[in-house]
Amino acid sequence: MRILVVEDEKKVAAFIKRGLEEEGYQVDIASDGAEGIAMAGEGQYELLIMDVMLPRKDGLAVVRELRQADRRTPVLMLTARDTTDDIVAGLDAGSDDYLTKPFAFAELSARVRALTRRSVMERGAELCFADLRMDPVSHQVWRGEREIDLTAKEYGLLELLMRNPNTVLSRTVIAEQVWEHTFDTFTNIIDVYVNYLRKKVDKDQACKLIHTVRGQGYVLRDV
Repeated sequence: MRILVVEDEKKVAAFIKRGLEEEGYQVDIASDGAEGIAMAGEGQYELLIMDVMLPRKDGLAVVRELRQADRRTPVLMLTARDTTDDIVAGLDAGSDDYLTKPFAFAELSARVRALTRRSVMERGAELCFADLRMDPVSHQVWRGEREIDLTAKEYGLLELLMRNPNTVLSRTVIAEQVWEHTFDTFTNIIDVYVNYLRKKVDKDQACKLIHTVRGQGYVLRDV
């Protein structure tokens, strides 16, 4: 499994590369945003680890450009900024997860596993609920005849909902299952992702499938 690390701080890049290679990943490094875009476009990577503050082109601009080019590789954003606005800006740009500097390698490793863990064998057969369909092998999702384009985290959240229909899932459960992490201080990040899903899945639909249960969490149901 190949991972591209786009990080201009040489010590941080070397730290990440060494740790991931010890866990069996193949790791390439780009030292600025422009180089990162070029390498991401040429190489076949299962994950991009992207710093926000980069020379020549910042990480948010890099992710936007990749998404505009229809490259859906999951992106883990590294940032020294930990406010909700900064995190949401990264999500809006198209990243799939974030990690605040400084960080322990064990946490980075958990985020990497969360973004890359699903194998073809784990995904199994097509999932269906109402007129919503998901192919866990190809990662394609449809609402009726309309195909829905999702980021890796949006897909993971929708898959969790579809595997547990008519079951209220708390924010804690969602954080643990989709992120393999508890967002004790940033539970609104999950709310942001649910809103993203609603816009893609339920927009202009008479029957809404994603519902909020006040004080409890979220549920997929067709009533």
